[in-house]
Amino acid sequence: MKLIGFNFSKISINKESDNFKGLKINTNINIQEIKEIKTNILKGKEEILGIKFNYLLNYEPNIAIIEFEGNILIETDVESMKDIIRKWGTKKISEDFKIVLFNIILRKCNIKSLQLEDEMNLPLHINLPSVQKEKKEE
Repeated sequence: MKLIGFNFSKISINKESDNFKGLKINTNINIQEIKEIKTNILKGKEEILGIKFNYLLNYEPNIAIIEFEGNILIETDVESMKDIIRKWGTKKISEDFKIVLFNIILRKCNIKSLQLEDEMNLPLHINLPSVQKEKKEE
């Protein structure tokens, strides 16, 4: 599988409170649609997978919500594509494909989320590396 394209169709952030007492951050990824797309953007390959997704970071209780919607284009072999489309008919996704798909979504959305969290003065939803003073042993 090869990532051909990724774009956001919606980026939304809404901050309701600066009180972070009892803060819990919940993440949710929802695949809204998987379909075959016929295109001429690739030489010799006219069918690719088109995926619509929704990514939500919910700062509880009623602190903030960050939401992304977007589209992903993935190139894969014909057999895999037919299997993915067939399973999606019953709203199922194979574990292997789900891992690939969620990692793409997380990588792109986490980077954008960190920027928005910084701009809106929200706690970061993931821990970043930091430098600390070395503790001396006695």
